Amino acid sequence: MDVASVSNQLSASPKAFPDCCLDISSTLVARLAGLLPLKPAFTISVGCGSGLLEALIAYRHPRTQIIGVEVALSVNRYLPEQDIDVVGGTWDLHSRASQATAWMFVYPREPKLVTKYIETHGHGSVQLIVWLGPRADWADYEPCFRDSSFSVCLPDDDVGLMGYEMLAIMRRRT
Repeated sequence: MDVASVSNQLSASPKAFPDCCLDISSTLVARLAGLLPLKPAFTISVGCGSGLLEALIAYRHPRTQIIGVEVALSVNRYLPEQDIDVVGGTWDLHSRASQATAWMFVYPREPKLVTKYIETHGHGSVQLIVWLGPRADWADYEPCFRDSSFSVCLPDDDVGLMGYEMLAIMRRRT
């Protein structure tokens, strides 16, 4: 299925797609596009998987550039070749992370990787970090941000996720 076909299936209610661990809604795509920087600035999505969420944001909001980061090109099914980069493994950091204005972590597997990104590249251009995942996992990830230069915001409005999922927004402290 192509991005346009999936985009046509989106509604305000979150829906599961076989190529994404996160349930996706038009509300979520619009909310994320409203957070992420516009070109020429860019976002990296660490562990983008199939690239479906990132491709939907770019498709519906073409002034938003997201570079997907994954451990193998073969995982990507939706992002154009110029918008996907490969790292050496699940422990490796994207070389342009400090140049990105925003980072996205969608269902990340390891809090240590998030901490490593912040410690290594958090002093660069990054102004925003978006974390999406199960509410049950947030307790493992919140400490990554606690002593960092980013403040945590947990939106209390409907962001278009399932009840067991959540969005956390971290902005650089001023």
